[in-house]
Amino acid sequence: MIFDPPLPRGGEIAIVGLGRSGLAATELLRRSGAAVYVSDGTESPAMAAAALRARQWGAEADVGRHDLDRIGRASLLVASPGISPKAPPIVAAAGKHVPIVSEVEIGLRALKKSKYIAVTGTNGKSTTTSLIAHLLRGLGANAAEAGNIGTPLSSYALEDSPPDWIALEMSSFQLHDTPSIAPEVGVLTNLSPDHLDRYESVKQYYADKALLFRNASDRSNWVINGDDREVLKMTHGIRGRIYRFSLKGSGDAHYKAGGDGGIILNGKTVLNASDLPVLGEHNIANVLAALLAVSISHPKFQKADALAMLAEGVRTFKGLPHRLEIVAEKNGVLWINDSKATNVSSTLVAIQSMQRPFVLLLGGRHKGESYSALIEPIKRLCKKVIAYGESAELIRKDLRSAVDVEMAGNDFEGVIEAAKKNVRNGDAVLLSPACSSYDMFSNFEERGERFRTIVGAMSE
Repeated sequence: MIFDPPLPRGGEIAIVGLGRSGLAATELLRRSGAAVYVSDGTESPAMAAAALRARQWGAEADVGRHDLDRIGRASLLVASPGISPKAPPIVAAAGKHVPIVSEVEIGLRALKKSKYIAVTGTNGKSTTTSLIAHLLRGLGANAAEAGNIGTPLSSYALEDSPPDWIALEMSSFQLHDTPSIAPEVGVLTNLSPDHLDRYESVKQYYADKALLFRNASDRSNWVINGDDREVLKMTHGIRGRIYRFSLKGSGDAHYKAGGDGGIILNGKTVLNASDLPVLGEHNIANVLAALLAVSISHPKFQKADALAMLAEGVRTFKGLPHRLEIVAEKNGVLWINDSKATNVSSTLVAIQSMQRPFVLLLGGRHKGESYSALIEPIKRLCKKVIAYGESAELIRKDLRSAVDVEMAGNDFEGVIEAAKKNVRNGDAVLLSPACSSYDMFSNFEERGERFRTIVGAMSE
């Protein structure tokens, strides 16, 4: 594999982070013949095993430390998305003017023949990305999901026959360090404040989101949320053709509520409202975005038979775990796992989708946002908030004027037991934390799995 500019030729490439993306980039770069130094500041058996694999591929690896002098001499630094720009290895590289790129950039440079649809936004990225890949496969395409959704893009570049199409979820962190991003179709789902524990301002966060359009040309195709004022402001005047989806009005794809309504794509009803397999208006918006993105990605996907297959693809979509996932209904109480809701706007969407009285589980590591945006929607059906983890006191302070807030500490079993005591037949329990999981869990998946396990063990 030979990299085109702006990636340098020669010299040692440094990789920070030995997680999935760091390992995939290490293997891909070593197969290309590049000299690689990879390091991770965490010491654990898992990191030691990852370092051993990297050494087996011929890379040099450190665990529990970063050789900052070595990183400062690198020809390129590949940064894992979870690494803060203020972390010592990133600062060391930037101080020596070492180019910094994401693992996605490495994968894009290797996957010259694969077409991709890139998806970003504050909420709905993963569901939209997964649905796009599902729809493409339903059309007979060799398609896969990659990026922030979990599978590193470089992993597909390592395959003998990489996918023809890739649905690529892009976080703001990844966009910051992916200078060659130029998708067949780019999707912007929505915008609201997030990651204020990492960004100094909402403006700075939005600036990274806007990097989806950094290589916009007259040939570009963009799918945007026509109901979102910030999205409309960001995309005003960008080069390329803009397609809009809407829940509130007309658009290239829009939703008409009611018995004779449904999903309307380019003036044609593709799905009746009763055919939708997902709950909540936010998920209907995700369906609109995905259908529109796939339909415009290639002329053959706009034919009548393709539209019928797209409709069937939506009907058969199962949704994603940890996103308003119904775990069980026990003793008349519905238990819902929305662990992926790691910011206030995601939790706001979940609350608005509720159709029965519920107890809300909020907590984890605070991300810099006020919880006061939840006050009015909570008043509608929320019976009580169980606040837990590092952010519990902040949650109580912000919401106590609107709802009864019970403090539950750091025992997750105790959190769920507290919820159980406050519900009755016909109610629901919603885990939609509005916080990251890192105070008590390694990621939102672990948090959601623990919720499933505890609920599953309850007696009927």
